[in-house]
Amino acid sequence: MEQSYAQLLEKSLDARQLALLHIVRDQATQRGFPLYMVGGSVRDLFLDRHLNDFDLTIEGDAIALARWLASRHGGLVTAHNKFGTAKWFLPENLKTDHGTLDLISARSEIYKHPGALPTVKQGAIADDLRRRDFTINALALRLDGTHFGELRDELSGMDDLRRGMIRVLHPRSFIDDPTRMYRAVRYEGRYEFKIADDTLALIPEARPFVEKLSAQRIRHELDLILEERTPVPILKRLDELGLLSVIHPSLAKVEQSDLATVKSNDAILQNRNSRWILWLMHLPDQEIEFLNERLRFPADLLKALHSAASLHANLSAVIGLKPSKVVEFLENYSIKALEVLSSAVSDQATKIILTKYLSEWWHVKPKTTGYDLKKRGLPPGPKYTEILRRLRAAWLDGEVKSEEEEKSMLTSMI
Repeated sequence: MEQSYAQLLEKSLDARQLALLHIVRDQATQRGFPLYMVGGSVRDLFLDRHLNDFDLTIEGDAIALARWLASRHGGLVTAHNKFGTAKWFLPENLKTDHGTLDLISARSEIYKHPGALPTVKQGAIADDLRRRDFTINALALRLDGTHFGELRDELSGMDDLRRGMIRVLHPRSFIDDPTRMYRAVRYEGRYEFKIADDTLALIPEARPFVEKLSAQRIRHELDLILEERTPVPILKRLDELGLLSVIHPSLAKVEQSDLATVKSNDAILQNRNSRWILWLMHLPDQEIEFLNERLRFPADLLKALHSAASLHANLSAVIGLKPSKVVEFLENYSIKALEVLSSAVSDQATKIILTKYLSEWWHVKPKTTGYDLKKRGLPPGPKYTEILRRLRAAWLDGEVKSEEEEKSMLTSMI
């Protein structure tokens, strides 16, 4: 008889997750569909890590099951017939942290060529487990009927989990999907595990196939790494294995980047885009453009990267300037770039200037508006911008300290 982990499930899931699980379980049982929790959620369950969400795999028609659940309990369903997957947008009374539940038909996969997205067809849970990346992700807990909590572990995932080993399921795993190499290193760093020697030995042969990955797929893997609690050791390990330079030479030598050397724990530096900026802002503009050709950054991040690189190279220019000149200089840079630099810079004088710009100077505006200038009989034109800029500078530099002083200055200007 399979060992049951029913108590582990009951203990590890919060009340809302457990209620949702039982609703799906009851319907799968009625329909005779074997239902499983599979992969990362099972791995994290055994590692006693909090489960934010979980995916459910069905031996049967996941889309039909999802639609029946929505018709009975509310919510909406989106389906991908090609992959046999459905996303149930949960009704308010069933919402967990994520508000959705993914239901997936068990399937097998075939890779037509290295780096390609797989061709899938419906299969049994054994097929689904064999298509996984690592043994520790090829674990399943059955949920339907009297099988609730039964473990499926045909590939020795529990042994590797106990030993802290990352191991692929077959020798062509990294060639079939080169993103798995990045995932292996990410898991190694996150869980303080070790990549098994026989798995590590597969990397050199598979490394050239990284070039076949699309920009979106490889950038997604790097995004996930930058979202880890401590991304730098993971990136350094990738660098050691030649898995950064094969994407683009500019990504190598992580230890020389601000991402590796900045010691600040400011919250602004803990999000993904800030970490991209810290990693790359030492590069010249042209290098960032070359890198963008490979990774296709989102427009807002690309703008911030260019801005941060330029600011990083010219930061000393703000020292000794009057506030109005600092504003004139810094308003050409993106706020995101300025926030990162203000948190990351080690020179205290520069940090104070950047902080003052973001918290005070950037918000300073004269009391006078274009409407006021029109009322004074001044014809609209470039003169408006010149006057308003001069008045703003006067406030910033302390030349005027009240609305009356501003009016007096304005009278003298026109």
